[in-house]
Amino acid sequence: MEPNKTSYPKSKIQILFLENISDSAIKKFRQNGYTQVEKIGKALSEDELIKEIKNVHILGVRSKTQISKKVLAAAEKLQAIGCFCIGVNQVDLTEATKKGIAVFNAPYSNTRSVAELVIGAAIMLIRKIPDKNKAAHEGVWLKNAKGSFEVRGKTLGIIGYGNIGSQVSVLAESLGMKIIFYDVETKLPLGNAELAKSIKEVLQRSDIITLHVPETKQTKFLINKNNIKYCKKGAIVINYARGEVVDLDALRSAIEENQIGGAAIDVFPVEPENNGDCFYSPMQGISNVILSPHIGGSTEEAQQNIGDDVSLKLFNFLEKGISFGSHTIPALALPPQEGSHRILHIHHNVPGVLSEINTQLSNNNINIVGQYLKTNDLIGYVVLDVDKQLSGKAKQLLKEVKHTINVRLLY
Repeated sequence: MEPNKTSYPKSKIQILFLENISDSAIKKFRQNGYTQVEKIGKALSEDELIKEIKNVHILGVRSKTQISKKVLAAAEKLQAIGCFCIGVNQVDLTEATKKGIAVFNAPYSNTRSVAELVIGAAIMLIRKIPDKNKAAHEGVWLKNAKGSFEVRGKTLGIIGYGNIGSQVSVLAESLGMKIIFYDVETKLPLGNAELAKSIKEVLQRSDIITLHVPETKQTKFLINKNNIKYCKKGAIVINYARGEVVDLDALRSAIEENQIGGAAIDVFPVEPENNGDCFYSPMQGISNVILSPHIGGSTEEAQQNIGDDVSLKLFNFLEKGISFGSHTIPALALPPQEGSHRILHIHHNVPGVLSEINTQLSNNNINIVGQYLKTNDLIGYVVLDVDKQLSGKAKQLLKEVKHTINVRLLY
């Protein structure tokens, strides 16, 4: 068997990109020999995706398309999902793991874009620019300093000190702000940031509060009518995290009662599917509020970075079996072996599978040049390099191993 010929050529691999994923990602796949690349500019419903996905090998989505159990059941050839965004909560990860489908994302690629916008919103709100801007557009001149402050010397409270929260911390400190933060996990403070003992402490001490947490059962309505009362009078709330982290009805009431001085909201519990669709939020029409349409990470630089990051992870998995960054396949990376073909074997995590693999290959005089196994709770992932003259036979033998989910022979 020739080194570049295997059971499935690149030209037959079908790739589907949804939600207007960066053209740079599509260009990279085509430049690397993948010719069947289709792009759809919107999210698809579950029924629409079930119709589209039957013969798709690689699926690329952003945050709106939901990859449910039903969708995965219809995905007969799916090898990997690239989430061209920072989260993966739109994918049924448990089901994807059971089916041996790798799921990748770009957790760091838009952190700077979000962090910059948070700082910009903080400055605009503490100066009450939204109200002055509205008045100016309406022909009213509101030149005064009352209730308008500098961010220097103010305390910024960060709830969630991960990739974005920690970068906000660094930018804010460079402006002369004092930083306190709270996170459920132990995090190393950057600069002079101070770890708070609780969310309550962050709310009590902060002039500006910014949220950077995932959407979980524990974070739903993290900011609500019960704990807003702990905030300093006139404090500002910024949510560029997830839509259900803040109870917007409670926040509106707090602003109308002058308990909260303003807010910036970029994410909402229910968001329109398409540009131009009608949008409603209880935060509309109130003083000193900035509303934006989920654009925290929407910069050209961020989209370029996300496209590059996720594409590289997909290439590495497709062509080398490297699974670092996957949320479903155990992390493995082996250097290429001269004179061999690489076979990927994904199986249910039960005892004896590796032993059977080795027995099958040994009984048929197939030499293993390199091998590595790693498991998670549900599946095991074996990368094997075997003599390329015998790789086709080895692949067939490995398909017959009990508890096999998927076997793939690489280029």
